[in-house]
Amino acid sequence: MTHIQIDTAFDSGNIEVLEIDGTTARLAIRKDHQSDFFQWFHFRVSGAAGRELTLKITGLEASAYPGGWPNYRAAVSEDREFWGRADSSYDPLEHSGTLTIRYTPVAGLCWFAYFAPYSWERHQDLIAQTALAEGVEHRVLGHSLDGRTIDCLEFGEGERQVWLFARQHPGESMAEWWMEGALDCLTDPADPVGRKLRQLCRFHVVPNANPDGSVRGHLRTNAAGVNLNREWADPSAERSPEVLCIRDAMDQSGVHFAMDVHGDEAIPAVFLAGFQGIPSWSEGLQAGYDRFAAILERRTPDFQTRLGYPVAGKGRANLTMSTNQLAERFGATAMTLEMPFKDNDDLPCPAQGWSAERSAILGRDCMGALLEWLQG
Repeated sequence: MTHIQIDTAFDSGNIEVLEIDGTTARLAIRKDHQSDFFQWFHFRVSGAAGRELTLKITGLEASAYPGGWPNYRAAVSEDREFWGRADSSYDPLEHSGTLTIRYTPVAGLCWFAYFAPYSWERHQDLIAQTALAEGVEHRVLGHSLDGRTIDCLEFGEGERQVWLFARQHPGESMAEWWMEGALDCLTDPADPVGRKLRQLCRFHVVPNANPDGSVRGHLRTNAAGVNLNREWADPSAERSPEVLCIRDAMDQSGVHFAMDVHGDEAIPAVFLAGFQGIPSWSEGLQAGYDRFAAILERRTPDFQTRLGYPVAGKGRANLTMSTNQLAERFGATAMTLEMPFKDNDDLPCPAQGWSAERSAILGRDCMGALLEWLQG
């Protein structure tokens, strides 16, 4: 039997091949550089047309979020455009935690990933196309440790300073798919929501805050193995220039509303995390956050408020995290939006689970909620 081949030498590629026997392979995920985080995978299989693959990713009880593997199904594509889901099962006792993926490709090539990837080349396309829209200004806020640009798209004539930023954790690629939907709404001259928001607000949009981790195939860190969403209290040029340049730009503009876009490995739902527990918390500031959550829940069945993270007690907020830092620093209505790697169990999709397409639709829905929130 001819052995399949497995490759990862491409943008965001990540897997280690331990053994291949025909169409069966035993694999492991490479850790983030200078870090113990690992969970993101992205690899190509060739030589498997019409043959059932059995791919075993091992050692996952030591991964960043072992709770992310039960009921998870791997993303798979044969054309790198449509990403479906492959039959997957998890056994925590097999080889220290094994995700077994089974799939029979039609063609000789197929790609597997933790979620539909969002490549650095697609990021370049998004920046180029958006920068051509009427009224949009492009700014390079700074550079990553590997020398990649921290791109910011700015537009709008209003006084409200709105910051949208994504992929502090690079493996959470649904966050940049969300950005596509949000930017499509905001820059479409025919979209009344975008037109009105541009009148009311000045937008500052950073679609990818961690390009190095994205290209390197990291889950959670930059080129130095630093979790950027723990750097907001004291970012540095040596460890976290990405956060430093974004926060400096925020200091120049001010911030009234901020959304940090993420993905969650374990919770099968879309939810928000807020800033409860910051020293300057007030009922008025909390009311603004709660009202936005209520509007979004009413506008889309893909959002809910039952499931989410534990709320920090009074004065116990972690100010190294962006949402807490921005609420405290600017008195901003700040929030972290989380989307699932698995599926939205309230509205499941057998073919795709949570997907790139639904992430983009949610981006548009969030902009509609923002307009209603501003006008309320």
